[in-house]
Amino acid sequence: MADRVCVGAIAGAFGVKGEVRLKSFCAVPEDIAAYGALFTEDGARSFTVEITRPVKNGLAVHLSGIASKEQADALKGIRLFADRSRMPALPEDEFYHADLIGLEVRDTGGTLLGTVRAVQEYGAGDMLEIHGPGLKSTVLLPFTREAVPTVDIASGRIVADPPEGLF
Repeated sequence: MADRVCVGAIAGAFGVKGEVRLKSFCAVPEDIAAYGALFTEDGARSFTVEITRPVKNGLAVHLSGIASKEQADALKGIRLFADRSRMPALPEDEFYHADLIGLEVRDTGGTLLGTVRAVQEYGAGDMLEIHGPGLKSTVLLPFTREAVPTVDIASGRIVADPPEGLF
């Protein structure tokens, strides 16, 4: 999956003619239709997306090969991925979530804190979900310049300066 980026998820059927409600994870939701074929996580299926209209909490779309409500219902929960080569280049201080997942997290003194398991969005900003040795539960690290001064994708590591007592 390193050559693909998750760009959306199917929230379920919309109407009776095979449309689905699609949650777009793109900065501009409608851009999801510009990335060409979108693939399921296992790569077994691909779809082209035709946006029909914006709807509450997403977009109503036609997916190629889906013509009935039953087919659309069967896709609920499926995440869709675009080829990384079709994605726009990002500015230096922005990252695709997929690039952060799996990175090692060390504090400013070099002590291993854990690895990034997921990036959560709660509305007030992104949080890195950290799992690691000695942690009894997930730690959510704010993904801000103050708490995460260095992200080095090439080296596979993040340097963190977490708030006191977080770890």
